[in-house]
Amino acid sequence: MEMPAPNPAILAKRDRVLARLEEFLPTEALISDEAERRAYECDALTAYRCVPMAVVLPSTTEEVARILRICHDERVPVVPRGSGTSLAGGALPTEDSIILGVARLRDVLEVDYADRIIRVQTGMTNLAVTGEVESDGFFYAPDPSSQLACAIAGNIAMNSGGAHCLKYGVTTNNLLGVTMVQMDGTVVELGGAHLDAAGYDLLGLICGSEGQLGVVTEATLRILPKPEGARPVLMGFDSSEVAGACVSDIIKAGVLPVAIEFMDRPCIRACEDFAKAGYPDCEALLIVEVEGSEAEIDEQLGLITQIARRHNPVELRESQSEEESKKIWLGRKSAFGAMGQINDYMCLDGTIPVSSLPFVLRRIGEMSKEFGLDVANVFHAGDGNMHPLILFDANKPGDLERCEAFGAEILKLCVEAGGCLTGEHGVGIEKRDLMAVQFAPEDLEAQMRVKDVFDPQWLLNPAKVFPLDVSAARRAA
Repeated sequence: MEMPAPNPAILAKRDRVLARLEEFLPTEALISDEAERRAYECDALTAYRCVPMAVVLPSTTEEVARILRICHDERVPVVPRGSGTSLAGGALPTEDSIILGVARLRDVLEVDYADRIIRVQTGMTNLAVTGEVESDGFFYAPDPSSQLACAIAGNIAMNSGGAHCLKYGVTTNNLLGVTMVQMDGTVVELGGAHLDAAGYDLLGLICGSEGQLGVVTEATLRILPKPEGARPVLMGFDSSEVAGACVSDIIKAGVLPVAIEFMDRPCIRACEDFAKAGYPDCEALLIVEVEGSEAEIDEQLGLITQIARRHNPVELRESQSEEESKKIWLGRKSAFGAMGQINDYMCLDGTIPVSSLPFVLRRIGEMSKEFGLDVANVFHAGDGNMHPLILFDANKPGDLERCEAFGAEILKLCVEAGGCLTGEHGVGIEKRDLMAVQFAPEDLEAQMRVKDVFDPQWLLNPAKVFPLDVSAARRAA
């Protein structure tokens, strides 16, 4: 994956920029030593690395504003970073950029149960938000697999979802307001503690903008009362295509589970070995969870299992206890880590219509043989957000390039099937050169004109989202 060459003029003024930052930042908030900077050379897309010029870790919105004003004056690129869990290279630095991490912005600023909102600094982790309110019977709905570590800032940047997004939606459906600092240091407030703000939907523009428009330092989030109860059912099938057809039929029937998760054999085995979740020995597994009162749960699961039986499942088993349910979900949440223990892989993030699942899964299997690389599938089947894991050997020359080519073909397949390039991981560097597959030149131009308004010098999160040749021309204009 190509990255732009560093600008010698920016590197030449590194000492001056650092001196200006040292005037107001605490010593521990400015990282200039090369060995310490190396910890920020990549995010969770570890195949690509670059040591940044410096790293800053502010603790307040005011510090963020001062940092950005200096970088704006000096024309130094800035890469916003949450917890570094991006699987699309969304926080990959360039050699002439400064990483601005929000990890120290971790305060809870307000909790209002009457209006069902919580306002937090965006360095707070996803799971910590629920942790703050669960003793009072509330929770924060978006739940990415990395929720233990991922920051709210990154969730907003990539519009993250999670296993329960089928019922509760992704970040944009649970985000009510933000405090954002623009590249010139201007602090703006968008939205608030109410459902819809007047005027243009700028909040909808910011959520999913991948750090291209500003640095979000505070967020007002929707919290919800915890459901009365929830219960998952495990469904094992003898092929991925049959499991995909079952998902399509469940959605077609008008049932709305809180989650429908899919795993194929390689992923099932890795997760079972890791979490001992009690998964069946089968080619494909669905985890379908419903919630409500006991009567509601029984009714919904009755209909869902009736649909599943039409597809001749090799196993159909409801959870019998809260402990068993936790194990089932621990296995699913551990999927990426469990696979990482046994193989190098690249995780994709295409989205397709649910009705296309059988065809796309079959075609991925065919392409796997064509490219000579195995694939493990784990994804949010209910809304068609696929996460194929392409297995490769990082130490074998040519394997990474073959993996990239295979991944590009899978993402093109998603678009051809009526879907899109990303569901929740974002574009980052991984998909930027595929943007023309989904968008016409006029569409890309409209998106870039929005960036021109917020970041006219194109200093925020360089080399991401837009094809390199187009963004380079924009920066030079």
